Amino acid sequence: MMKNGTTVIRKPRKNPYRWLIYIALVLLYVWAFSGVPFTGFKETAGQIMRSIVAGIFSPDWNYVYLPEGEDLLRGLMDTLAISILGTVISAVICIPFAFWAARNISRFRFISGSGKMVLSFIRTFPEIIMALLFIKAVGPGSFAGVLALGLNSIGMLGKLYADEVEAIDPGPSEALMASGANRLQQLWYAVVPQVLPGFLNYTLYRFEINVRSATILGVIGAGGIGTPLIFALSTRNWPRVGIILLGIIVMITIIDLISGYIRKKLV
Repeated sequence: MMKNGTTVIRKPRKNPYRWLIYIALVLLYVWAFSGVPFTGFKETAGQIMRSIVAGIFSPDWNYVYLPEGEDLLRGLMDTLAISILGTVISAVICIPFAFWAARNISRFRFISGSGKMVLSFIRTFPEIIMALLFIKAVGPGSFAGVLALGLNSIGMLGKLYADEVEAIDPGPSEALMASGANRLQQLWYAVVPQVLPGFLNYTLYRFEINVRSATILGVIGAGGIGTPLIFALSTRNWPRVGIILLGIIVMITIIDLISGYIRKKLV
């Protein structure tokens, strides 16, 4: 601000409620931690931690490949297959849900509102809950993991797809409508080319999440590398736990690098 030829710098106004917000956050943390029961560490905690660390740093390399039975590579491939199938299923099924929930596609607000409500309902169930339900329905194994990831991913991918549809440029659709194109032609030639890169980007991002989730679902019997991991933990076979964790880290790192490279090309 200029005043009498000199520049006057105004200090930013302080928020009078800032300290109240800080105090409320501190009280919230104190209340949250006070509800967590803590009875101290077990006497064998130090010994168990040393065994875990020793097993991780001296992994069982013989478990990487076993010609006669299940090994690390087969477990990782099962996890990867579960993630791919679950992502593909959700990416295909959630497309009509996305157009259903997009506000700029329907003329009536209650139609898009009902679509968003359905997607929100699907998102309320975590993958592990769905996996437990499908294990009871179809039995333990990879198929239950695929169904759990596929159904759970519909809620999140459908919401992201719907946001992408709502952000499109209406100009191409209006031009096609003025030239006499029907509704389906407008969607195919004006909407799909705009949303396809975003759809692929979100699908790859969801695939990265599903790979991590698939390793957890195996712990409860939904197939993948989590099944041998929980067996190794229950028998305290720490070298095997170490090689399994190392394999998971390597697989997820490689997938993140490849997926990140592809997503940069799409943007």
